[in-house]
Amino acid sequence: MGFEKRGFNIVWTNEVNSAFADLYSFGLTKWKKSIDPGFGVASISSVENIENISPQQIMKSAFPAGKPKLFGVIGGPPCPDFSFGGKHQGGKGINGRLSKTYIDRICKIKPTFFLFENVPGLYRTAKHRNFLKDLERKVEDAGYFVDLKLLNSLEFGVPQDRERLIMIGFRKNIGKVCLGRNIKENERDWFCWPEPKHKGAKEKFPWPEISENGMRNIRPSSIPQELTVHSVLNRKNNPAKLPNGKDTFKAYSEKFKIIREGDTARKSFKRLHRYRFSPTVCYGHNEVHLHPWYARRLSVREAMRIQGIPDTYELPAEATLTSKFALVSNGVPVPLASEIAGSILKFLENGNLIETGYQR
Repeated sequence: MGFEKRGFNIVWTNEVNSAFADLYSFGLTKWKKSIDPGFGVASISSVENIENISPQQIMKSAFPAGKPKLFGVIGGPPCPDFSFGGKHQGGKGINGRLSKTYIDRICKIKPTFFLFENVPGLYRTAKHRNFLKDLERKVEDAGYFVDLKLLNSLEFGVPQDRERLIMIGFRKNIGKVCLGRNIKENERDWFCWPEPKHKGAKEKFPWPEISENGMRNIRPSSIPQELTVHSVLNRKNNPAKLPNGKDTFKAYSEKFKIIREGDTARKSFKRLHRYRFSPTVCYGHNEVHLHPWYARRLSVREAMRIQGIPDTYELPAEATLTSKFALVSNGVPVPLASEIAGSILKFLENGNLIETGYQR
């Protein structure tokens, strides 16, 4: 969604989980039809295991008329094996090895540019960082300028503390034209990364502490409204009136009543504070995040809003709550994805590639 908002045309997609593929089709179709009523149906191109799809098969399916001059590959291989909350099986884990598969496909397909997204644990944990360095060397040896950075969605106007590792690469001949020079071996921070709107937001603002339930909370005037969950959950802009607005699990536990607003220190049963940002969205992955002032979990629509997903995107009522929460939780916040897409577009435009006959 973030890339399409910037004008990129997504021509081939892969998702092995058929339930997620169905949700993708339903949600993207609804969103696109809200923009263009004449739009047809969005769908996942392939639900095969990516390890069983050759580069040649991908290219033939994506570009039946022939390989274009300018195209990219974007994606986020599964991250549990690198996550701080995972089992740290790394690149040898059943999920972690798909990061190598993803990079292998890039090296064979040779797109103009690529984007690799994953959790910060891949960068910050020593044994995972060695695996990451191997991936970096592999794409550099395949002819790419590579850069990487940890970006936090909170700093880009999303009310969520969600940090992600973004690695970007451009074929050396393209990168040299766009950058106006070659880069040195292992040089980093050469890419025009998007500029944070609220740099250092977590430390910069006087975020409120835990509050007693039912008390009258007032937002500190120095805290930007858009960085608080209140901005997307408030009654004037009621998410309950929208599709998926009442999709939530029933509240059985007494914890829903007694955990104080803003108490997010535990692994699960975290109650958000209305005038703080949300912890990283992990609903559907054994975490329970509670509404700031209601004795219940967040709804699917509320989770989508915290991810920056437009209200015109919706998921089918009959789908399981677990699958809907998992799909929403696994995504990159749309505003952050859009900013990254915009930076890639700007970089390509610096080399006049689009204006001189290349196509997005």
